[in-house]
Amino acid sequence: MLHKHESVLHLTCLSQVSVAQLAPTFATLPATAHADGQYRLRRYSVVRFRHGEVEEVDKHDFVQSSDINRFQGNVVRRFEPLESTTLKSDGLREVCRLFVESNGLPDGQEIEIHQMRVTAIYDETQVAPEGIHQDGFDHIALVAIDRENIVGGDVMLYSNNHEAPFFRKVLENGEVAMLADHTLWHNASPIRAVRQGEEGHMDVFVLTAREQPNELHA
Repeated sequence: MLHKHESVLHLTCLSQVSVAQLAPTFATLPATAHADGQYRLRRYSVVRFRHGEVEEVDKHDFVQSSDINRFQGNVVRRFEPLESTTLKSDGLREVCRLFVESNGLPDGQEIEIHQMRVTAIYDETQVAPEGIHQDGFDHIALVAIDRENIVGGDVMLYSNNHEAPFFRKVLENGEVAMLADHTLWHNASPIRAVRQGEEGHMDVFVLTAREQPNELHA
C-alpha cells in the first residue's frame, strides 16, 4: 500500500492583485475573549471549494485537543466569520484554489480558514504562543498578506519537537508556505515593533484541511 505522492514543504506566491485586494480586510478583525484574543485578532470560517467557487459551511466552533495545543487545548473557541465580501472575493478564491491545487485535494474539499492579525503590543509578542506544535491536520497553508513596522515572525519548521529548526524564513507579502502537518512541526518567532509607539502587525491567512477517506491505493 502506497500513499499518493506528497510534498512535505512547498513554497509559492499569491498574485499581487489578490494581496492588494485582501490586505484591507484585516483592518476590521475583532479582538476576542480568548487567552490570546487581545493581540491575535481573528475571523474564522469553514468553506468548501467546489467548481472553483468558495462556499461557506455552517460550522463556527474551533477546538483542538490539549495533546496538540498546550496553550488553549480542549477549549471550544468561536470566532466571527470572515466577512461575506472577503469570502466572495477573487483574492480568497485564488488562495483556496492555490491550496487545493498545490495539495491535490478533491473538488468540494472542506477547508478551515483563519484570518489573523498579530499585533505587536508587547516588547515581544508571541505569534505562536503554543510553541513548537502540529495542528492535527494533513495540510496547512501559511499565506502572508502584510507586515507593517515589525521584525520577527519567522516561520520555523522542525522534523520533530526535540531538534532545532531545519528551515527558517520570514514570509514576505504574498508568499505562501504549504506544510504537511502530520510530517512537520512548526513554530514562529515573536514579533516586535521597529518604531516604538507606532502600530505594528503581521497579517496572515492560515488554511487547514484533512484528507478525505480512501486515500490509500494498492
